[in-house]
Amino acid sequence: MQVNNVSMNLSAVSSKQYPSEGYPEIALLGRSNVGKSSLINTLINRKSFARTSSTPGKTQTLNFYNIEDLLYLVDVPGYGFAKVSKKQREEFGVMIEEYLTTREPLKGVIILVDGRHAPSDDDISMYQFVSYYHIPTLVVATKMDKIKGNQWNKTISQVTKAMEINQTDSLQLFSAETKKGKEEVWTWIEDHMK
Repeated sequence: MQVNNVSMNLSAVSSKQYPSEGYPEIALLGRSNVGKSSLINTLINRKSFARTSSTPGKTQTLNFYNIEDLLYLVDVPGYGFAKVSKKQREEFGVMIEEYLTTREPLKGVIILVDGRHAPSDDDISMYQFVSYYHIPTLVVATKMDKIKGNQWNKTISQVTKAMEINQTDSLQLFSAETKKGKEEVWTWIEDHMK
C-alpha cells in the first residue's frame, strides 16, 4: 500500500472510545519491546510516528493509527515484563480481551515475536487465545537483521513448532533495519482488509 496520510486518531481504554468509521482494523500484539512501534513506522514509511521507547510497557492504551482513511492499525499494550502493577496488568487484560473478542471491524491480528529467541509462554498463550476466537493471524518474527541468514530456517522452525501455527495462519520474518518482510506484511494486511 502506498502510504501518504497517517494520523494517530485516538487512544482508547474502553469500547465507548473506539473509532466509529467502521474501517477495517488490524491489531498488533506482542511482548513489550518486541518492536511493534518499529513495525508500524516501517509500514507507514515514517521514522518515529509511533513512539518507540527503551522503557518496556510505554503503550498503555489501544492506539488507533488511521492509514489513508482505509484502515486502522491498532497498537495494543505489550504483554510480559512491563513495569506496571498487578492491578494495572489485570486492567490491560480486560481491555485487550474486550477489544479482541467483541470488535466488529477487527479483521486480523499480527503477533510479533523476537526472532532471536524461542517464543515466550505469553506469545504462545496469545496465539492460542486468538486462534480460539478464529481471528486470522500473521506471526511476525522481528529483529531478523540480528540473525545470520543461515540461521533463518532455524527461527522459522522454532517459532512454527513452539506456537503450533495452524494451516490458515502465516509466519513472516521481518527487520525494521533492512525493511525485510515489509511488502509481505502489507500484502497480508491488504488481503485481510476485505
